Amino acid sequence: MTEKKYVLAIDQGTTSSRAIIFDHSGQIVSVGQYEHEQIFPRAGWVEHNPAEIWDNVREAVATALSKAQTNRDEIAAVGITNQRETTVVWDKNTGEPVYNAIVWQDTRTDKIVKELAGDEGAEKYKEICGLPLATYFAGPKVKWILDNVEGAKEKAEAGDLLFGTTDTWVLWNMTGGTEGGVHITDVTNASRTMLMDLKTLDWDENIASDMGIPMSMLPEIKSSSEVYGKGRRQGLLTDVPIAGILGDQQAATFGQACFEVGMAKNTYGTGNFMLMNTGTDIVHSENGLLTTVCYKIGDNDAIYALEGSIAVTGSLIQWLRDNLGIITSAPEVEELAKTVEDNGGAYFVPAFSGLFAPYWKSDARGALVGLTRYVNKGHIARAALEATAFQTREVQEAMAQDSDVELTELKVDGGMIENELLMQFQADILGVDVVRPKIAETTALGAAYAAGIAVGFWEGEQDVIDNWAEDRRWSPKMDEDEAERTYRLWKKAVTKTFDWVDDDVK
Repeated sequence: MTEKKYVLAIDQGTTSSRAIIFDHSGQIVSVGQYEHEQIFPRAGWVEHNPAEIWDNVREAVATALSKAQTNRDEIAAVGITNQRETTVVWDKNTGEPVYNAIVWQDTRTDKIVKELAGDEGAEKYKEICGLPLATYFAGPKVKWILDNVEGAKEKAEAGDLLFGTTDTWVLWNMTGGTEGGVHITDVTNASRTMLMDLKTLDWDENIASDMGIPMSMLPEIKSSSEVYGKGRRQGLLTDVPIAGILGDQQAATFGQACFEVGMAKNTYGTGNFMLMNTGTDIVHSENGLLTTVCYKIGDNDAIYALEGSIAVTGSLIQWLRDNLGIITSAPEVEELAKTVEDNGGAYFVPAFSGLFAPYWKSDARGALVGLTRYVNKGHIARAALEATAFQTREVQEAMAQDSDVELTELKVDGGMIENELLMQFQADILGVDVVRPKIAETTALGAAYAAGIAVGFWEGEQDVIDNWAEDRRWSPKMDEDEAERTYRLWKKAVTKTFDWVDDDVK
């Protein structure tokens, strides 16, 4: 029998799908990556084509295997990580989605959320699921599809439709689809639907009923690390165990070895997501954070986290590139920002999808304030980068209030951590060291570890700790009074975005 040398991780993200092969030391062997279309049918609506995503996953796997000059015989297991909350509903008999995937950033469910809240308000279900009623989460998106796609409600009630976040969609197809595909999600993704009870780790029938979602649509909830099924007969990974699933931010937390209570990481991607490990305690936030499942390894107890979710960070840089054209590629933003010494008094609040943590204001919209004739595109580029750091501090302050744990350093990952100007400003604004790991692909790595642990490729969490290594550290340099002044002006800028959307705004 061929020796198992590698674990393959599928990272189904917001902008692309990737397959990354890791060796036993956690080093990257090869990568396949394919972007998918971002579909914007109306203002505030964001969709993906689930069929395109599945095609791209297969292409990415083929590319990664080819680059590594390997095949399924050397792959010990497959782990899946994914953009959370993004919602797919499909016909279990045909395998065809009934509508495009509704993406986590999408705000079309604003009216549904308000109707569900009623007199009880946005925290109606928070004690059960750890989440406020918001457009961010998957449950209301399922309700929108059932309410608005012709024939969907009837098909769902007849037991013909399945729901899943993109981990479930990929897993179902990988394990055979209409020919025996397994309909499963893990606790981390289930905890992002508003439909799961954090204590029992089961679906809450009352919340599902309130949203008009038949229980037959919901996938079975499993741990983050166990064998769910094996690769389908006609694929490149036939009989390879698919053995790990973690939502992308939880996967990054796992890959960053944040296993002790109080350890935190921040991922800089399309949005920003800071998670702090709270151990086996379910800590309910009083300061606008989310309570979520961090991970669950096999039969072990679930580990929970507090999370601060920020909707727009990296996607603001894409916006500068695609909508304004002031840069031609995302990395150029750093050079443009370096052409000026500071933001010139300009503050950019990117509330394109409303504001997430700690405000949860879906009727906020983006604002660029403090403009004078002095401000140029360099200042705007700098203000866009600084917005990421300012939003991170807002989340960190909420986390300290909820947990009584003061941050001593911040582990970082994601695409934007290559931007050294941003990382230094982040350290300045937080007043603590910012630490980048040698393997920046911690999201895919976390999913790989979960899968590898399930099949014995890695023994457990100590292997993750042993493999983690520091690459670069930024310490605060800015005068503390100056840092506080700029942060105060940022907080003032944020208030200018509140309550922008009226009922007649389209």
